[in-house]
Amino acid sequence: MAFTAQDVKTLRERTNCGMMDCKKALADADGDMERAIEILREKGLAKQAKKAGRIAAEGLVQAYVDEANNCGVVIEVNAETDFVAKNADFVKFVDDCAKTVAEKAPADVAALSECIISGGDQTVAATLT
Repeated sequence: MAFTAQDVKTLRERTNCGMMDCKKALADADGDMERAIEILREKGLAKQAKKAGRIAAEGLVQAYVDEANNCGVVIEVNAETDFVAKNADFVKFVDDCAKTVAEKAPADVAALSECIISGGDQTVAATLT
């Protein structure tokens, strides 16, 4: 089954994967959108497993005091490279995570991942990706 550029665009929008990955997945799936999503998911799990062994030795430690909630937070978020750790978006993400911890008091990292990030409309996990 053939597929169009619009199909590639739709798949990209649904999966947030790269254009060439989407095109290859659609080709491998003979144009079947759901099968292409499954192929991309499997490929993503393989990439994730490969990256799991990497050491994230760079990062940022952020301290935040929330006088309204009468608490303080110290949070560490790691990255694989110093380029990421010094990036303004990463610094803002860490700051927003610290504020989220102060506001929501999640029990652990998994609970923090599901919280809506401070000043945003997405979860911490969605903001990260």
